Amino acid sequence: MSLFDTGVPAVLLRIDRNPFHHGTLGAVRSLGRAGVAVHVVADCAKSPVGASRFVRRVHTPPPPGASPAEIADVLRRVAARIARPAVLVTMDDASAIAVARMRAELAPAYLLPAAPGTLPGRVADKAELAGLCAALDVPHPVTVVPDSPAEAASAACRLGLPLVAKWSRPWLLPADSGLRSTVLVRSAQQARELYLRSGEAGCRLLLQAFLPPGADRDWFAHGYADRTGAVRAGGCGRKTRARPRGAGLTAAGCWTPNAEVQALTERITGALGYRGIFDLDFRRCGSTGRYHLLDFNPRPGAQFRLFADGSGLDVVRALHLDLTHRPLPEGAPLPGRVFVVENYAPLTVLRPAPGGRELAWHARDDRAPGRALWALWGRHAAGRLVRRSRRGEHPEAAACPAEGGVVPRAVRAPSVPGQAEPAEPADLTGSR
Repeated sequence: MSLFDTGVPAVLLRIDRNPFHHGTLGAVRSLGRAGVAVHVVADCAKSPVGASRFVRRVHTPPPPGASPAEIADVLRRVAARIARPAVLVTMDDASAIAVARMRAELAPAYLLPAAPGTLPGRVADKAELAGLCAALDVPHPVTVVPDSPAEAASAACRLGLPLVAKWSRPWLLPADSGLRSTVLVRSAQQARELYLRSGEAGCRLLLQAFLPPGADRDWFAHGYADRTGAVRAGGCGRKTRARPRGAGLTAAGCWTPNAEVQALTERITGALGYRGIFDLDFRRCGSTGRYHLLDFNPRPGAQFRLFADGSGLDVVRALHLDLTHRPLPEGAPLPGRVFVVENYAPLTVLRPAPGGRELAWHARDDRAPGRALWALWGRHAAGRLVRRSRRGEHPEAAACPAEGGVVPRAVRAPSVPGQAEPAEPADLTGSR
């Protein structure tokens, strides 16, 4: 008998238009293998995700930059087609923030965690997160939110160069603006020029002290805070390969127990009263040894399947079980298990993985997305190369579309602590 209430379908929502968001495929497979009917509200036209045999139906998503009312309208139409309550899983920051604010409006058509409606938006906002860390006495890179071009230039001098510039709400960045969610700043003039684009960005600019990279310094913690606030499923992982190298999203990661990171994670989520799935990114300071919180993502990280335990439980399954009032199995952790994104780290796939390995795209029981990946990825990368060469940008940037953004060569070295997804824009040390 299944642990799951298979009469309750799941709806995966992603507003971001990144066709290579492997976390969405991971959620499709995780729930589909459990016998849950999975509906995807995302743009899958040029994505391997739509090829999965575990997708019951693909629905047209809200447009990028959609208003809450537009998002609600789309979700109501999907609910009418499904004609039964469904567990709603948000796969990007923009979706998570909008849905949390509309929780009462979306019930009873959708089952959702009972997190405070504004909390996902507060933790996802980089400026708000800095304030929350200060209030909770959680290590966080020294951060300045300038209020003028002159203050931006002055802050750059005070913090020291290089430093990190972030847009506080990266999901608001216009797709055609050329703005990156996180940039390594090398001069006071560059900081000034970035500030002058605040109106275009639609959010505040942050300047943040640079934490140097190093071996075993980039960590992430995934989990699910259940109805009581207890952290279930998930675990702590270490980034072993990034794309771009040393400064980007997780191309390969390893499940590595870390009592200090786990305790810090539980203290943060408990103090905030957080409920639901989360993905936290940390960087360890080489001089103090302290783990600094870089990002709090109120949704699954793209590599959440790394933390599938001995019972098969992961954070997405935990969400479905908890919201349908089913018990969560107590599976044994699987330290040493690795996760590899094949199009970012193809050679890593060939290395031994005695602790077990999960691939982002290829799976024996769901082969079509893996086959679709390489043809779609080749066309996608070639198209980006052509477009960027026409604009005079370095072509290497086109090879790495990081969850909705592209990290330019100038950011690649040294490594940058920082951030996000597109509608969840480009992540520079985050775990997506």
